[in-house]
Amino acid sequence: MKPILLLDVDGPLNPFAAEAPPLGYVEHQWRVSRWRRKAGRRAWLNPAHGAALLALAERTDAELAWVSSWEDEANATVGPALGLPALPVVGVRAYEQHPDWKYGAVGRFAAGRPLAWLDDDFGLFPGARQRFLERRGRLATALIPVHPAAGIGPDHLAAVETALQQGKS
Repeated sequence: MKPILLLDVDGPLNPFAAEAPPLGYVEHQWRVSRWRRKAGRRAWLNPAHGAALLALAERTDAELAWVSSWEDEANATVGPALGLPALPVVGVRAYEQHPDWKYGAVGRFAAGRPLAWLDDDFGLFPGARQRFLERRGRLATALIPVHPAAGIGPDHLAAVETALQQGKS
């Protein structure tokens, strides 16, 4: 089965915890009608990430998908800003306060498929993370943490590539 590369927006693609946009990042602002914050959404995005992620998906034969509270709004805002096509969305917003966090939704979405997942919140729910990994068993599963003040870098992309290549064997 085709492996999956799961992308969170805030943290990995939008280093929201930085004091200023890191080098190479550009500020974007959107008015999102369904978003909780009436002022809209701001994101710092690195335009080079779109091409890098598409090339990585091509090399590893992986499917890119959003796993973010942005859900479908990522396809309307972040994806076009990065040059990404519309991607599948793992519905996680309903689980934001749930003790299983995103893991249940990801487990259902990625059932039987190798995955690499870029996120900044893997440390929030250690019990849920452990149960998720146990349920995945021997299936290749790489949870790649990204610092929310730095965003993804070449080392993260290399870790994804290594994990997905190893998952093919």
